[in-house]
Amino acid sequence: MMKSFASVLILFLFQGAIAQNTNTCSCCSENHLAFDFWVGEWTVTNANDSPAGENRIIKEEQGCVLRENWTSAKQGYTGTSINFYNRINQQWEQLWVDSSGAFLKLKGNRVGDTMVMSSEEFTKDGKTLKNRITWFKNEDGTVRQLWEVLNGDDVVSVLFDGLYRRK
Repeated sequence: MMKSFASVLILFLFQGAIAQNTNTCSCCSENHLAFDFWVGEWTVTNANDSPAGENRIIKEEQGCVLRENWTSAKQGYTGTSINFYNRINQQWEQLWVDSSGAFLKLKGNRVGDTMVMSSEEFTKDGKTLKNRITWFKNEDGTVRQLWEVLNGDDVVSVLFDGLYRRK
């Protein structure tokens, strides 16, 4: 019986190895590639053209994950995010964590030449708010990132408005 179990296990592992080598790309659908315009090494400036920082976005896990590594122009502040297309809920998701311990969870999708992701609602000072970050794919190859705080459909504040230029 043990010999039979070992044979089945070996066969299962061998078939898995073959499947991995002959499998088509798991994350190559149009939806999985929708945020690829953000991949690259970037110098980022604020809306007033002052330095904001540098950002490196790379594809990992066989193209299934975009990892962001942010270094702010403000010394000592860094952050990282994991971004992926969740085929179960058919949305992009982002989890951002920074060197201050703050985190942000976003969900959304690409609409035309923009990726729009929003947080769940939260309450602050008696107001129901949510974060919305929009990445704009510009014709000249730059990317604009706009982070707004909304109360319903109204923009309460802009937390970041940056322009990404390829290094």
